[in-house]
Amino acid sequence: MKCVVSVLGKDRTGIVAAVATVLTECGANIDDISQTILGEDEIFSMTMLVTLNPEVCGFDATQDRLTAAGAQMGTQINIQREDVFRFMHEV
Repeated sequence: MKCVVSVLGKDRTGIVAAVATVLTECGANIDDISQTILGEDEIFSMTMLVTLNPEVCGFDATQDRLTAAGAQMGTQINIQREDVFRFMHEV
């Protein structure tokens, strides 16, 4: 199952590592990743395309774990199924 993961928050050490760790523990593969620091306020923004393995960890469980990791870091982490993401952004 392809999914889009987005992360937004104040830049700090360990964000990429924390998200990657959760995804690894959930049996997901990171297919693509893009990240940047926005503006003088150093807002961290990252988007990932990942492939989930529902046999290891389902979408809802992965979402819960990413949300918990985001709360610990003070960041917002969202995950959407790629098909839903694409549908929402079609004109």
